[in-house]
Amino acid sequence: MSENTVASAKKPRLNLMFSNLELVIAVLLGLVSIVTAYASFQAALYDSQMAGNYTKGSNLSTEAESLYLEGNQQFIQDTQVLNRLSELAIETNSANETLALDASDKIDELTFMSVSEEFGAAIAWGEAEDVSDAEFYHNPQDNEDYQDFLFSGWSDTKAEAEAMIAEGDTFNSLSDRLTLNTVLMAISLFLLGVAAVVRLARVQLVLMGTGMAIFLVAGALTAGIPFVGL
Repeated sequence: MSENTVASAKKPRLNLMFSNLELVIAVLLGLVSIVTAYASFQAALYDSQMAGNYTKGSNLSTEAESLYLEGNQQFIQDTQVLNRLSELAIETNSANETLALDASDKIDELTFMSVSEEFGAAIAWGEAEDVSDAEFYHNPQDNEDYQDFLFSGWSDTKAEAEAMIAEGDTFNSLSDRLTLNTVLMAISLFLLGVAAVVRLARVQLVLMGTGMAIFLVAGALTAGIPFVGL
């Protein structure tokens, strides 16, 4: 068989291989495009989740601050009431019977008007502690149940706000990772696109291999990020 005949036999094979390679590249372009769109869509959803969490966290922080100011204001008012009750309690021991009775009436009136159930329980706790341990003064406002009544709403809301913002930070991190993966896939698309137009099979294979290696890394990283729905 002559050299011309051998060369003629090889040409159809090369043309067939080249044509099949273009088909493979086209399929890979479609596959990478789909996964890139998925990663981009997930990044957008995580951005939305992040924004929602930051907004809710900010609102909860504002609410927590309001609850703290409210509790602190009540604490100050109770301090003033406690000081006044202490002054009146001293007057009840006065030798002047009229003054003592008047002070007792004022204690009853002030207690009825300004002492809440929780504060009253704290005062009773302080008095009981003073009896059992007379060497020290036990401030009713140091009572844990009383402080919990005033500030539990603030602490719970603050913790919820911090958790919401922390979750928003997590969503932000995941969105950034997906965006990076999208960039890597875009590079893969570029390499596959170039491979589709070059005429040298060897160059096509190199570009395909490089592009798919980048895509596989980005795809694996994307698969490791939890799916988020609408």
